[in-house]
Parts: sequence; structure tokens; C-alpha cells
Amino acid sequence: MAFVTDKSELKPGLILFRRGDVEHRMWYCRLKMPKADRYKTVSLKTTDMDVARERAFDQDADIRFRLKHDVPVFNHPFREVGREYLLTQEARAKRGEISAARPKKVRAVIEGALDRYVGSTQVHLVGDELWGGYPAWRRENGAGRHKRNGVREVSDDMAQAFADKEAERRTKVQQTLGIRVLRPIEVKPSEERVVPYISDSTIRFEMSIFGAVMNYAIKKRYVPASQRFDERPKLKSMRRDEFTLEEYRKLHTVGRKWIAEADKPSSVWYRSTTYNMILIACNTGMRPAEMKNLRWRDIMPAKDREGREIVVLFVQGKGKSRKLVAPRSVGDYLDRIRVISKATEPNDRVFTNVTGKPAKTLYSSLIADLLNEANLREGTQGVPRSTYCFRHTYATLRLQEGVDVYFLAEQMGTSVHMIESHYGHMNTIKHADRVLQGMAGWELPQPEPDDTKAKASKAAATRDQSKRGQRNKPR
Repeated sequence: MAFVTDKSELKPGLILFRRGDVEHRMWYCRLKMPKADRYKTVSLKTTDMDVARERAFDQDADIRFRLKHDVPVFNHPFREVGREYLLTQEARAKRGEISAARPKKVRAVIEGALDRYVGSTQVHLVGDELWGGYPAWRRENGAGRHKRNGVREVSDDMAQAFADKEAERRTKVQQTLGIRVLRPIEVKPSEERVVPYISDSTIRFEMSIFGAVMNYAIKKRYVPASQRFDERPKLKSMRRDEFTLEEYRKLHTVGRKWIAEADKPSSVWYRSTTYNMILIACNTGMRPAEMKNLRWRDIMPAKDREGREIVVLFVQGKGKSRKLVAPRSVGDYLDRIRVISKATEPNDRVFTNVTGKPAKTLYSSLIADLLNEANLREGTQGVPRSTYCFRHTYATLRLQEGVDVYFLAEQMGTSVHMIESHYGHMNTIKHADRVLQGMAGWELPQPEPDDTKAKASKAAATRDQSKRGQRNKPR
């Protein structure tokens, strides 16, 4: 190093020196890591050589103690480790192991809430207290979107902080889109001093990223294995919203009227495509990502054991792929889209815009318009419904019809545990007769006589009587 001056070797691997590129005359020491081609440089904070020598040997002893007891030698702020972890996720996305959207979500959490909470904290100092205190800190320092999570009052300073954060977010979006921001974007603080709490589902997702970064630090040997945080705090689990059968039928009726009221050819096209996409989603249980990826080559006609016509779809999403089956009506909905689409080649996407380019948002604004038109925008929990609710509708209606949980999990590309966790309430409704057994005014329905069994019994009795008559007949 050209800037090193007054260099002296105290022992093999331990060098004392001054820096020639600074004005002060403080001493430094450089220590070589045993059995590794790495060095650590430490400022000794003194100009006295004797004191510097003593402190250098203390640093050497400290390094050896750390290595012996598996204590990290180098300091790593959480912010730095988070960036390293983010690079690994971006590389996985390029290899197709995870979706392209996943690293964007991870970045938003690491550079957002987690950076404000522990960004400058050395990763080896993150312990149970910081981990367990995150939910309370997040609720007090963030604002949610829905009042169903509860509300709290905020000060003028906090309202201004929220406004500044929103201005920063909008600026970043503009820059991402390649739009030059000539003036700083300003957002005025809301006059409303009551804001919703952050939802527990958001906190749960952010803590999963928090834990993933710490696990990455363990893998890189920045921290010992004791700093793995697998246990999540107990947070509320909100039941997923769906459309009831009556609401689904209403959506049908209003959807046809909504299309007829379109005043432009392009509006007719978009509304027709959106309406048919909703029908397809409610009858297949596909995820939004799977619908985005669906191509015409992925659709195959087939027949079941009874010889009835069905449709087989090859779907891809969340880094996985599978085949699912659908009734013939889904093929009719797809044919309606194909007739008006400008992209009908085998490799073309099924859901596109009016020019034939792949749809990026799956007509989210149009879905919101239709739900508002049908007065179905909000579910029972007061949360605006989204495209994902059509998948929940499919699961709910299938369970109501008695479909086996195992087959439904295979069809939807999820686990039996996930089905039971989110749709377990359907079992209570389906088996209401057993749940209410013994209550006043309630009796189990008596089984209806089986005509087939009755006829079989009568025939058997007739045969027995005939045989007895033949045995008793004189010869």
C-alpha cells in the first residue's frame, strides 16, 4: 500500500503502521486472518508507539478469541448484508428460479421498513429483542391502507413524515420509468390525523424477509447459527375473501349489462375480455400470475372417463408448473377471447391488450369498475376485492360441492394444509347437521329409503320363497 509509512512487523501477520494520506499521526495495525487470505485493519486511536504496540497485541488476541469461539471478526451492518442477499435473489430471478417480481418486493422491504429499523445496526448485534420488537415498532411507525386493522392518531410531524415518504416513493417510480424529475415532488400532509395500522399480513411478510437476511448472514458466517429466527410472533390471520354463489350470479348479470353499455369499440373489447377472464378464473382457480403466463398452446381439449368434454390447461407461476382440468364452459370462454383477440398464434399470450401485447395488470382497473357497478367491490371484511378473490371463489365453491381436499390442492397447485388453513370454515357449514346435533329444535335428517336396496331385498326374498317351494314340492 503506497500510503503506508513507519511500517514495522510486530510478529508474523501483525503489522504496525501510520497512514501517509491523512493529516493525523495515529497508529494502525493490520492483522492477517489465520488460514485465510484476508486482513483486518484497525485504528489504534493513539500517537504513542508503546501504547500502539500494546493495543495491537490486544487486537491480535481478540481476533484469535473470536475465531476460537466462532464470533464474527468483521463488522457488517444489516443494510450491507441486506444488499448482498438482494443480489442473490436477483440472480435467482434471472435463472428463472423465482418470479421477476419477487426481488422488487424484497428490495422494497429491505430498503424501506427494515432499513429504518435496523439498517445501521451491526448484524451480529441483532438479537431476540430487536427481532421480537419489530411488530410493535412497525405499527407505530407506519400507516396501512385499510381501517379494518384498527386506527391510531398521529402527530403533525408524523403526518409530514408520511407525506415525505410518499413523495420519495413517487420520485423513485418516475425515475424507474425513465421520466426525468425536474422539480422535487411534493406531497402535502393529510389533514386527517387518524391513520390505519399496518396489517399483520404485511408485518408477517416483512419479517419473513428479515429472517431470510439473517439466515443469509449465518450462511456467510457473519453471525453464529444461534441468530437464526425461525419462530414468528403470533399475528392475526385474516380469512381470505371470496364471492358467494349469489354474488357470483349477480356478477354474471351485471357483467353482461356492463358490456352492452360500452360506448366505444375498444371499450367493448376490454369489457368483454375482462368479463370472460373473470369467468375463467372462477372456474379454474388459476393465480393471476398463471393467467398472465397462459398461452394458446397451453390449452388442450380432452375427455374424462365418462367421455365428457373437458379442457386441460398447462399453467406456470410461482416458479412451478402443473396441469389443471376445467369444464367445457371454460373452453367456450376462451373461444370468445380468441375470436376478438389480435394475438392467436400458439406462442401468443391469451390475455392481451387491444393491440395484442401481453396484459401487464390483467385489467385490474376494469375489474374494479365492474365490481363497483355490481356493488361488490368490498367483501365482508371491508377490504377491496382483487383479482385473487376469483381464485378464493373457486376454492370455496368446490369445497361446498364436496370436492376432496387432496384433489383440490393438486388442482390449485397448493398444499392441503393451505387449503385447510384458509378454507377450513367451509367444513363447519358443510357439516352443519352434525355440528347442531342435539340442539333444541334440531334433529338429524333421517336417511331416505334406498329404492335399489329395497328392490334387491324383495327380489332376494322372492327367490328364497321360490326355492323353499321347490324343496317342499312332492316328487
